[in-house]
Amino acid sequence: MFKKILIANRGEIACRVIKTARKMGIATVAVYSDADRDALHVEMADEAVHIGPAPTSESYLVVENILKAVKDTGAEAVHPGYGFLSENTGFAQALEDAGVAFIGPGPRAITAMGDKIESKKLASKANVSTVPGYPDALVDADEAVKISDDIGYPVMLKASAGGGGKGMRIAWNSEEARDGFQRATNEAKSSFGDDRVFVEKFIEDPRHIEIQIIADKHGKTLYLGERECSIQRRHQKVIEEAPSPFLDEATRKSMGEQAVALAAAVDYHSAGTVEFIVDKDKNFFFLEMNTRLQVEHPVTEYITGLDLVELMIRVAYGEKLDFDQSDVTLTGWAMESRVYAEDPFRNFLPSIGRLVRYQPPVETENVRVDTGVFEGGEISMYYDPMIAKLITYGPDRATATETMQRALDEFLIEGVRHNIPFVNSLMTLDRFREGRMTTNLIAEEYPDGFNPGDVHPADPHLFAAVAGILHANYQERAAMITGQQAGHNRDVRSDWVVVFGDQQYSAEVSVDNNGSYQVDLADRTISITSDWDLGDRLFHAEFDGKALCFQVARSTVSYTIAQGGVEVEALVLSPHVAELNALMPTKEPPDTSKLLLSPMPGLLVSVAVEAGQEVKAGEELCVLEAMKMENVLRAEKDIVIATVDSAPGDSLTVDQVIMTFE
Repeated sequence: MFKKILIANRGEIACRVIKTARKMGIATVAVYSDADRDALHVEMADEAVHIGPAPTSESYLVVENILKAVKDTGAEAVHPGYGFLSENTGFAQALEDAGVAFIGPGPRAITAMGDKIESKKLASKANVSTVPGYPDALVDADEAVKISDDIGYPVMLKASAGGGGKGMRIAWNSEEARDGFQRATNEAKSSFGDDRVFVEKFIEDPRHIEIQIIADKHGKTLYLGERECSIQRRHQKVIEEAPSPFLDEATRKSMGEQAVALAAAVDYHSAGTVEFIVDKDKNFFFLEMNTRLQVEHPVTEYITGLDLVELMIRVAYGEKLDFDQSDVTLTGWAMESRVYAEDPFRNFLPSIGRLVRYQPPVETENVRVDTGVFEGGEISMYYDPMIAKLITYGPDRATATETMQRALDEFLIEGVRHNIPFVNSLMTLDRFREGRMTTNLIAEEYPDGFNPGDVHPADPHLFAAVAGILHANYQERAAMITGQQAGHNRDVRSDWVVVFGDQQYSAEVSVDNNGSYQVDLADRTISITSDWDLGDRLFHAEFDGKALCFQVARSTVSYTIAQGGVEVEALVLSPHVAELNALMPTKEPPDTSKLLLSPMPGLLVSVAVEAGQEVKAGEELCVLEAMKMENVLRAEKDIVIATVDSAPGDSLTVDQVIMTFE
């Protein structure tokens, strides 16, 4: 077996590979950029090598720097993780020429399947069902429009070398096809160094289901079941699960056999994923093959009991797979949520900064956290905004979902905005609970984006009860302090009014010395048992026998309470003060209607207007790039540009003024 491997990646996937290598007794080498000098994967590895400045084009994507690190450390093999150089033929070939094992497929397979255009042609030759479309790269925007018109809308414009949702645009008409071609081309060039884009028919109301395969160098290729990846936003997967709640055994077998046939056609070895689009009648069409480890691989590991990273390493070393297709069994249910540094209430704009608090849920046999960050670390604008992957397991889908919701409630993150409220709210949807998913689910359920008004407490009385208990405890402490200073005891009242939003609850809080509370609300009494202490951010408790976890924090005059994707700001007042509070005027927010503010930190790529110009609603104002994604800011109504305050190339902060309107 290899004695030392280098991981040509960063973040959670680098940490994930290191864990398996450590289990196998293999030494590891990490590589890092200037921005990652203090990163978790650097700390975990046995050795670490600096490979350049923060931008990926000057560090993680520079083949020569990786090869030098391999040579200098004497690593015998390289695991590429996903993204970066994981599907780069030149990199795999360079390692082969240097006599270093690539923990992935051979250069031929990467070339054939890593290129979406060529892979579709190969799939057709291998009798794999494919989506109708144009088989070659588009020359320019005019050709994109012409061919899209011929195929018939809607169409999907896709980067040939793409992945992770980058370089993809849906077009419903010729104007969107022209604009989508330009955006997809720019993102593809920025993210993959390859600006080729092709077009194919967009299958409406589809499911995204993928087959995991593993193949050795001795002719054995197996499929390891499927993953349901239909919950997506802007083609970026948000929640994945295995198995799919939609497939039957016959469809699973047919998809698996086609995936194996495709892999065999290119002499594939290592782990890989064949992705399919599946329509409502279970007709499936080849989408692409990812010749690498997938982000969502942990759900397959849970239901099969296999360590995919270990299998990749053993295959790369030349070992035979020691099990057959008949030995592959799918047991139980697994679910993965991607936790991103993005603000779901501001159109999911990236959020960068320091992780002031980072406390993931405790890992158990049914809860797994794959992460590459730590408390005090930074989320950088240079890389993918993923904070962690949260994976849960259960004997059935309902249990895995319930475990996931509880784990999300226990996931404490401060310092950057994150998407946990959104993910948690998705799991409360009837469509999700019933497994009625398509890739359009998020767009259909949240047509105007995700807003605070879209989530409501399933049981607001519990929020009121928690607020009452928090306040009672803080008042008891204050009474002890002031009582000691004054030389006498101060009685604490037990009747309070809890106010959040337009809700108001009268709450009588009773407490004993054993952590048991009784909260009498106007129309309900709740018994609560908890070992919560002052200052704890997680309020674990049993509410009438049901275990729940709330995230809580105290400010000067209120309490922030979050659970199940809902966050409320609660005031706890005496009855008299509550009456006066109801008379307070509402503070109006400042008028920013004549300002275009940067919605995120990022690079201003271009400005399409100038001072004095008249602009119609929907026209482009500027393009802002953050974390390798282009965001086009458009006029919301007819306007006249007064001033342009930022220039292309500027690095913008959140709410920085880009331009003003008359």
